[in-house]
Amino acid sequence: MAEASEASERLPASRMTSQYCTFCQLVAGNLPIRKVYEDGEILVFHNQLNWVPVMLLIIPKVHMTQEEVWQSGDLLGRMGQKAVELGDEHCPRGYRVLANFGADAVQSQHHGHLHVIGGVHLGLYVRNPLEH
Repeated sequence: MAEASEASERLPASRMTSQYCTFCQLVAGNLPIRKVYEDGEILVFHNQLNWVPVMLLIIPKVHMTQEEVWQSGDLLGRMGQKAVELGDEHCPRGYRVLANFGADAVQSQHHGHLHVIGGVHLGLYVRNPLEH
């Protein structure tokens, strides 16, 4: 849990949570989720989107950007370990762990996070049914 404390020390108090951040609201318990896992640093839940059978989101409980998550060292490592553990559990035939950075990658949340997707043959890329 030292990493969450270190992350908190790196970020200004105004960035630790955001009343306008959906993921911060989920961490605070202000919005419903289908929780898969939680500890002192990370929260894992089912994405409300259902483009493929398994769509998990892994987020730090402290508000961080994607770039900050990927530079966080131990925290990113723990998130990655949890992604592999839950991917193996929920998608024994295979899965993807991914992160989106910026508008061209269709990043919709500024709170850093990882996706675990699977439960079906994914092919070369996941197709967004909203684009077809």
